[in-house]
Amino acid sequence: MKSFEQSRLLKSLPKQFFASLVQKVNSVRAEGHDVINLGQGNPDHPTPQHIVESLKLAADHPENHKYPPFQGKIELKRAAANFYLREYGVHLDPENEIAILFGGKAGLVELPQCLLNPGDTMLVPDPGYPDYWSGAALAKVHMEMMPLTEENDFLPSFDNIPKETANKAKMMILNYPNNPTGAVATEEFFQQTVKYASAHDICVVHDFAYGGIGFDGKKPISFLQVKGAKETGVEIYTFSKTYNMAGWRVAFAAGNASVIEAINLMQDHMYVSLFGAVQDAAAEALLGSQKAAETINAMYEKRRDVFISSLREIGWDVRSPQGSFFAWLKVPKGYTSEEFTDLLLEKAYVAVAPGIGFGEYGEGYVRVGLLTSEERLREATLRIKELDIF
Repeated sequence: MKSFEQSRLLKSLPKQFFASLVQKVNSVRAEGHDVINLGQGNPDHPTPQHIVESLKLAADHPENHKYPPFQGKIELKRAAANFYLREYGVHLDPENEIAILFGGKAGLVELPQCLLNPGDTMLVPDPGYPDYWSGAALAKVHMEMMPLTEENDFLPSFDNIPKETANKAKMMILNYPNNPTGAVATEEFFQQTVKYASAHDICVVHDFAYGGIGFDGKKPISFLQVKGAKETGVEIYTFSKTYNMAGWRVAFAAGNASVIEAINLMQDHMYVSLFGAVQDAAAEALLGSQKAAETINAMYEKRRDVFISSLREIGWDVRSPQGSFFAWLKVPKGYTSEEFTDLLLEKAYVAVAPGIGFGEYGEGYVRVGLLTSEERLREATLRIKELDIF
């Protein structure tokens, strides 16, 4: 059969680093081993039942079988605005300050194409979610990495960004609670961000994917809570983590009206919005009972406590995450992140993600997803203990 050559654009996309990890895990499993997979970020519990029931009812409405409004249902946008007012005290105009997205990833990948031109500069966290790189590649823009170090609580230091770079930058991506480090942002940091972005005319895109997952009685703050944030950029909120709706592919962007207009224009050319029943169920998630979301958060916190305390008991000096459902763990001396990942998989049958897959500054760490039961997390720790490396 004839094989057609891929475009230069496709060839320019970054390689999917984690595809090789999946292959390794599948290979070990094929050998008959029981692998505890902590390397992925896929919620392991179902969507709360009241949201599922809402979808079932909405699917029976003939109106939802037609094309939905191009830019999404106003009912969902109003629900998002009410959610932000209730949870964060932020006032949003449903018509002009909210855009419905096909999952948070879609918005993150689309935004560089919406606001930047080929050759422009975008500030990106390192380590960070690899699909930020995909958005840069598709927009043909230049990435300048902002190192996230443990010494600075995994927050970027704006003082360390060269003035020339800051003056060229047109967009900055942030993500708190953070994937992969589990760090959270402070109000003071977001205030500094607004001041810095305003001074250099940079659009801030805050990936708030883990906004519903915070620990020790501290609720993660929204970037939009800070004075001037709405004038400076947007925040992307997904239903995937807060409500275990990863497979539903629904999210929204909120904030600066000109950015929202750009997203909507892009999506007008690509989609005809989401299935109406999914939008109705998403509105129910935001406006209905939040008990299930609170239970999900409490579950992750309990898993964190069990896992981190178990690791410390075997002599692994690790930092406890403050949010998200990830733990960011330093590898023992003498190993690279990939070498240690391979060791855990091949000898302990525990899969984790090597830090180098998240950027240069991820080297020396592994990311662990708290996405299995407490029993399995304890079992993973016992297996690691048997390696006798701590």
